[in-house]
Amino acid sequence: MRAMQQWLDRFCYDHPNFGVPNLMKYIVIGNVMVYFLDLFSRGYASWMLSFSSPLILQGQVWRVLSFVFVPVATGGATPLGRALFFAMTTLFYYYIGNALERQWGTTRFTVFYGLGVLLNIIMGFVMGGTSMYYINMSMFFAFAMLYPDFQVLLFFIIPIKMKYMALFSGALCLIDLLMGGWSTRAAVLLSLANFLL
Repeated sequence: MRAMQQWLDRFCYDHPNFGVPNLMKYIVIGNVMVYFLDLFSRGYASWMLSFSSPLILQGQVWRVLSFVFVPVATGGATPLGRALFFAMTTLFYYYIGNALERQWGTTRFTVFYGLGVLLNIIMGFVMGGTSMYYINMSMFFAFAMLYPDFQVLLFFIIPIKMKYMALFSGALCLIDLLMGGWSTRAAVLLSLANFLL
């Protein structure tokens, strides 16, 4: 890992103009577009864009990258609940992605995010499918490491520090690692590898 860190530091130093400025803005715009397309197509847009190695091998090559724009979770029992959950999580990841880019610089953040996507593509071909969930989690853990005392309002009411949210999320990832299927375990390990870089 240390050699990889050194390579990454050197790469960022040698290529200061590499990367996509405001990368999270484009990711969020894509997520919002797919979310609204899903409302009118009953989830068909997400299905058409999600990663599926059998369908990619049949010629639907856009799925290799389009899965990046598929919303990860739209939890909630009602349409309003799903919309609120989507809005909260999307804004949250937009905020922490921008914070990481400001802290690390555009080059390092683009490499971090791109490496996460690449690892998920590899896992997707091995396991048959993948999503952006654990890439978002690695971004969340990186933010929590940089800003452990940053407070968020859970459910817009309860103030909680990022370090405690990260501990809780880490426990959930550990449960996924211990009790999940092989694809879930692989996704957790790849997320951890991306986070450690």
